[in-house]
Amino acid sequence: MARIRLKEARAKYPALSRRFYNRDTAEVAVDLLGRKLIHWTPQGITAGWIVEAEAYLANRDPACHTYRGMTPRNEAMFGPPGSAYVYSIHARYCFNAVTEAVGVGTAVLIRAVEPMLGIKLMQSRRGLQKMRDLARGPARLCEAFGLDRCDNGLDLTGSSRLWLSGSKRSAKTGRIMRSARIGVTEPRHRCLRFFLADNEYVSGPRKMPGIKPVR
Repeated sequence: MARIRLKEARAKYPALSRRFYNRDTAEVAVDLLGRKLIHWTPQGITAGWIVEAEAYLANRDPACHTYRGMTPRNEAMFGPPGSAYVYSIHARYCFNAVTEAVGVGTAVLIRAVEPMLGIKLMQSRRGLQKMRDLARGPARLCEAFGLDRCDNGLDLTGSSRLWLSGSKRSAKTGRIMRSARIGVTEPRHRCLRFFLADNEYVSGPRKMPGIKPVR
């Protein structure tokens, strides 16, 4: 049954192309809002709409994992655009989509998702029922979707188990806002967090100094 669902999901929600990711990282982060994150495991498929993302840049960005060069941990960030970069923090995981050209070392952190498919599976993994908290925050998201270091380096444009869909949400995406990134102390003047202003699944504050519309 899981194989049938997977085949149907691949056909209904085609993956974004490598060309999509091979662009300015902040532009990719904005353009990912309203698109779908889909992950298949033997337990089933989970999917949701991306509602919040952060850009991490190669130049003058101490918060970026590649700021001091390549390490075994961040090697996937230097790979082809459209690769998955999954890292661990405090025994939990965060999922990123690699952007720009090979060797640059940039990525978009997916911070929050509005659940769409596999909600019961997400609830089981998270040990809670409240929809709003299933994937609201990068570590919660990875737990709900069953993402871990085994997914690090996967090709999001061709993987049979993890991809981001090329079709946007049918309803209006809504106002897109930007702010400083969550938990990043420097450089605070860079507003590289992007989110849907009216979506309840956004993880960080929707009202704080410096928040402004993208367009």
